[in-house]
Amino acid sequence: MIFTTTNGIEGREVERYIGIVFGDAVVGVNVFKDLLTGLRDIVGGRSGTYERELGAARDTALTNLTARAHALGADAVLGIDFDYEVLGSRNGMLMVSASGTAVLLKPPSGAGVGTGGAGGGASGPWSRQGG
Repeated sequence: MIFTTTNGIEGREVERYIGIVFGDAVVGVNVFKDLLTGLRDIVGGRSGTYERELGAARDTALTNLTARAHALGADAVLGIDFDYEVLGSRNGMLMVSASGTAVLLKPPSGAGVGTGGAGGGASGPWSRQGG
């Protein structure tokens, strides 16, 4: 599965637009994390705890988006966008929503063995091999 925030993939053509897919994650932050983060806000610095929670929520949202795109037969998701919202009566929850357009790509012209088209495919924390 190829993911991109752009509306296309260099060297690849879209064969069929399947539809919009979403993935969401809602995480709550507990009182102790809030207290430690509040102290860090007073003295300055970054909150590693919140950064880890945010990263985990983003990963979950992208995993959910991937599952939906795969279930529809997509091999790529274009135009991915992440949105963040604070929820709850005391703003104690964070929602991360990922959305994009699921597509089926035409096979790369003159492609040998391998995936990803021009450039050899995606790499990094958001790449998913197989699928």
